[in-house]
Amino acid sequence: MDERMTRQNICNAAVSLFNTKGFTGTSVREIAKKANVNVSLISYYFNGKQGLLETLMESFFEAYIKVLENAYELSDTLSTRNCIRKSIFDLLNYQQENSRLARFVHRETTIDSTLTREIMAIYLRKEKFYWQKLFEQGFRSGELTKRDLDFTIIQLKGMITMPFSNPQYVEEIFHLSPTEQYFIRKYGLYIVQWLDERFSCHEKQKQKADVG
Repeated sequence: MDERMTRQNICNAAVSLFNTKGFTGTSVREIAKKANVNVSLISYYFNGKQGLLETLMESFFEAYIKVLENAYELSDTLSTRNCIRKSIFDLLNYQQENSRLARFVHRETTIDSTLTREIMAIYLRKEKFYWQKLFEQGFRSGELTKRDLDFTIIQLKGMITMPFSNPQYVEEIFHLSPTEQYFIRKYGLYIVQWLDERFSCHEKQKQKADVG
């Protein structure tokens, strides 16, 4: 087994155990046993269980923020609405593809710890920055009607992450599965519609004015 595969097996085992037993309730030996590797490799590759946790958190948010960065880079060629729409669907798809990791990471960020504060400072501030820049660009172009952004970003983030931070609630209470592509399509369209209604796209307002 090559190094890349070994590291991935350790990460997969850790995510599975952290989701069922919690970080503090999971031992390094349990992770090694589930990954079918020598326990010493966890120290070798990750500098122990805490280092493994940091790797999981950072790798998740690196890719998460990259989705927003990519959308922002397209803002010169795409409309603001299409950039936002792309961000929403790409973030939903990314979390769906990494559903177990997403569940663990979102839950872990609710815990007040040094690592969580670092994640907030490095990644979640970037998340706010890119959302704010996208919306502000829409305000300047007249494509979006200006509204208070802080609460909108809070609501938007909650809508994008909730099905993956608490999938059991979605599945047991609403009988919906966040891991199915059908859910992503329907839910993503709902979020886009919510934003359209909240910000009243300039183009729609103009069409209504022309009809009147």
